[in-house]
Amino acid sequence: MKKKWFYQMGLTAVVLSMVLAACGNNEEPASTTSGGNSGAASGDTIKVGVLHSLSGTMAISEVSVRDAEIMAIEEINAAGGVLGKKLVAVEEDGASDWPTFAEKARKLISEDKVATVFGGWTSSSRKAMKPVFEELNGLLWYPVQYEGLESSPNIFYTGATTNQQIVPAVDWLLENRGKKFYLLGSDYVFPRTANLIIKEQLKAKGGELAGEEYTPLGHTDYSTIISKIKAAKPDVVFNTLNGDSNVAFFKQLKDAGITVQDMTTLSVSVAEEEIRGIGVDVLQGHLAAWNYYQTTDTPANKSFVANYKKKYGENRVTADPIEAGYTAVYLWKAAVEKAGSTDVDKVKEAAKGLEWDAPEGKVKIDGETQHIYKTVRIGEVQADGQFKELWNSGEAVKPDPYLKGYDWAASIKPTE
Repeated sequence: MKKKWFYQMGLTAVVLSMVLAACGNNEEPASTTSGGNSGAASGDTIKVGVLHSLSGTMAISEVSVRDAEIMAIEEINAAGGVLGKKLVAVEEDGASDWPTFAEKARKLISEDKVATVFGGWTSSSRKAMKPVFEELNGLLWYPVQYEGLESSPNIFYTGATTNQQIVPAVDWLLENRGKKFYLLGSDYVFPRTANLIIKEQLKAKGGELAGEEYTPLGHTDYSTIISKIKAAKPDVVFNTLNGDSNVAFFKQLKDAGITVQDMTTLSVSVAEEEIRGIGVDVLQGHLAAWNYYQTTDTPANKSFVANYKKKYGENRVTADPIEAGYTAVYLWKAAVEKAGSTDVDKVKEAAKGLEWDAPEGKVKIDGETQHIYKTVRIGEVQADGQFKELWNSGEAVKPDPYLKGYDWAASIKPTE
């Protein structure tokens, strides 16, 4: 019941923000059948939107994704632009507030008339924006791993879906770290849906659920939950906390005397950038599942890391969502150049099957789902704040957002 109430409240907030936006606009609504914003490419420039949380609890993660997208835009401009035109970034702050993401997305499409938008992090922000992009036939490139069970004709997903991160991570943990799982997440759609999937997977694979807890985004007191974890004695804590709650959880876990020798903690939203914020002394030895690490050994990654540090400072790090945001800009560029147009419908058609040598390795857009093929990687935090890769899938995995390839997932339904 709590899950249903939480999700309904989120949708209500989104709908209310859309109504308020409409009430304040006396112009005719944009056509839902238009092929795209004809005003996006005018003169010698093409406007593109960059929409991330530059403030609030999610800024710890999203600012660096924004930085990578801006770097890609500047690199493209230095190499001659797109279709001979320079890209102009129109930036907005989602402020870690989901109705604000919907409001800013509407502004970028309707008022700024951008050709596309790169942005979002949480699934709540994506689900808030999704109906806006579908209504106005805009185009969103979403750069973060998520819970799956979704596809949209107006969204390209360059982060992992469930079968490219969570499902293989659980399989690896069951084989290598133990059967008893404690699930800890932030209280919104991604962690709750991810854990619904994990529970079905554990049932099918002989795992055991030791406990399940959720806390609000921005939550900072984990003493009670850590006491429950100690009492449950799990083999694994599967962590789907997001934002700066991870800082509090991991520091308090260490203060409670729980070490990586006592139990394994695997996170799916803690990457190199979060390690900088939390502290390597706190996170060393803990695990994370991603599709890219700064240590990923590809020629494209060596250049990417060097350029990112040159632009933003040697102390800065790259990470999976940072790389996925950077990749999104280049994939959009390739699709526009193949289409010969920024028209949304033409770009979507041209994007089908496109390949690019990304820093994470070769990626390909799946035309059916608009997700991309990605290699799965499990890594361990080292003393230098980087990841040592313990396992990878060996090749890029075809996206399966609805888990059609898993018999045990047959009863799992989409969240909308």
